[in-house]
Amino acid sequence: MTVFAMPVFDATVIYEGKELFKGKGAAGLWAEKLAAEIGGPVTVEKIGTGWALCGRSDDVDCKWGIHGQRLKRLD
Repeated sequence: MTVFAMPVFDATVIYEGKELFKGKGAAGLWAEKLAAEIGGPVTVEKIGTGWALCGRSDDVDCKWGIHGQRLKRLD
């Protein structure tokens, strides 16, 4: 199962219209799962009051948050 289809049941916060992980620890666990999926390093970054996942996919720097209990790229 792809990490993008797995439900995210961790606590979240909304910051500037983006749903982010509330805790750094939860974001870190998802960063590990995402890194395995995309085959590259993924870190966590504080954005306002929440945490996003940051990495590189298809030669593009990306940030991921949550939408509908699923990982989603932030624009």
